Amino acid sequence: MLAIPGMCWLCRMPLRVPGWGICSRCQRLRQLRVCPQCGLPAALDTLPCGRCLQKPPVWQRLIAASDYAPPVSGLVHQFKFHGRTALAPALARLLLLKVLAAKRAGALPVADIIISVPLHRARAWRRGYNQSALLAMALSRWLGIRYAAGVVARIKAAAPQRQLSARQRRSNLKDAFRVELPVTGLHIVIVDDVVTTGSTVAQIARQLKRNGAATVQVWCLCRTL
Repeated sequence: MLAIPGMCWLCRMPLRVPGWGICSRCQRLRQLRVCPQCGLPAALDTLPCGRCLQKPPVWQRLIAASDYAPPVSGLVHQFKFHGRTALAPALARLLLLKVLAAKRAGALPVADIIISVPLHRARAWRRGYNQSALLAMALSRWLGIRYAAGVVARIKAAAPQRQLSARQRRSNLKDAFRVELPVTGLHIVIVDDVVTTGSTVAQIARQLKRNGAATVQVWCLCRTL
């Protein structure tokens, strides 16, 4: 996939604003009715689903730009595994539009800081960048919410989550994260690229809550349905 200045990453048509990366037509992603808390398909998108009423997730709100399906999934794969960091602003903007829509609807809790899902230092060294951090920093600038690097550290290297079942993912992440800075009373947003079972963000949210965080939201590019 080659980047063509001034062209949409998806349809290759000229952009009115080159910095957007994705044209307004391609931004009209498939709209599915999902639960505002877990992000999974639901009868209503204004109230928690039955799953969340019976067993609420650790976080209070989940916003996803898209489900993990073409065309966004292809861009996310290039961004995450093939070093296409130039995609970060365009992908972050897709998420920004969903965040702003939730804000206009009055369904967005207050946020004091934005953090990103951390990589273990060995994986960060191999990849050369943290894709979630690139998204979080862009959202921080646009929304005027402080990006707080280093709040949570990944202290345990583990097998890639995509190769594991839901049960294996939970076991794989046991004791993987540690809160490094004070979070008492803070309303925190965790930014991730893809949420599949939710095991990773749940572990981070749990650690934040144990250390006194008031609320936790999850913002992600894609939610696997």
